[in-house]
Amino acid sequence: MPLTKNEDCGKNADGSINYDYCQYCFKDGHFTQEMTMDQMIKHCAQFVDELNKNSEQKITREEFIQRMYGFFPMLKRWRK
Repeated sequence: MPLTKNEDCGKNADGSINYDYCQYCFKDGHFTQEMTMDQMIKHCAQFVDELNKNSEQKITREEFIQRMYGFFPMLKRWRK
């Protein structure tokens, strides 16, 4: 999820904005769900239809998953 507005960002335990994670992944200084990268990609893939509603460029679930496998390893949570 692009973090284009502060309200999209997660929150640290002290209520400050955490620019590394979105509000759905990080709240009150903790991850909202404990899951592996594979599990998170599978979870996010269920929202492809919603993503396509607001996009001129439609993608398939398989294309989405492929893109996420390119993107997720760069996220701080799963970076090696």
